[in-house]
Amino acid sequence: MKLTLKIWRQKNNKAKGELKTYPIDGIEGDMSFLEMLDVLNEGLINKGEEPVVFDHDCREGICGSCSLQINGEPHGPDRLVTTCQLHMRMFNDGDTIVIEPFRAKAFPVIKDLVVDRSAFDRIQQAGGYISVNTSGNTIDANSIPVNKHDADESFNAAACIGCGACVAACKNASAMLFTSAKISQFALLPQGRIEATERALNMVKQMDLEGFGNCTNTGACEIECPKGITLVSIARMNREFMSASLEGPLSNVWSKKG
Repeated sequence: MKLTLKIWRQKNNKAKGELKTYPIDGIEGDMSFLEMLDVLNEGLINKGEEPVVFDHDCREGICGSCSLQINGEPHGPDRLVTTCQLHMRMFNDGDTIVIEPFRAKAFPVIKDLVVDRSAFDRIQQAGGYISVNTSGNTIDANSIPVNKHDADESFNAAACIGCGACVAACKNASAMLFTSAKISQFALLPQGRIEATERALNMVKQMDLEGFGNCTNTGACEIECPKGITLVSIARMNREFMSASLEGPLSNVWSKKG
């Protein structure tokens, strides 16, 4: 295939970025999208030009680092895949492909197509953990019965890889699908109930502090999530937050309101 790539180039967070056009040919349908970018960069290097900077690691759809906005869609036109799992057979000979970084105030551009997603790390650090002692006091996994539906739902929520597609897809740049997935994976299990109150309050507070927008239930995040996490997680997070507000530090506020 012969393609025309329009790629966002930006030296750093302070510099003004722009789309630059790169023609490319010899692209096979079985190549992954990142392999196609490797071919482009090899050609740029051979010509003495600076290669396009993009993030990647596992190339197996696990790490979430290969987050790109492709023709206006996070991870491109396919569904339930990350950019590294996107194959060039999804495009046609002669296509023009626009490649940009994820756009969000809380995801500042580092360079070219790479953004800083450490805001997700800080949300996770605010409450995405349990205090159960797992060192030297091991307990048989079957000692606490867990409803299979709850276990399955917790596992599904834990599949979130923190890629940021939900934020990039949302018109408000909301991180509620990510945050709700990280809350849900603990809220559904008995081991996660110890910090339940603090977890919901602290993680939502940190999410707001990072500058993410609110949810308006358009569902774009669910559609673009490569791991199929649904809006049910957001509903669960809202219940957890409401319950924590009534039981925890915000209970006085609620009592005064009503």
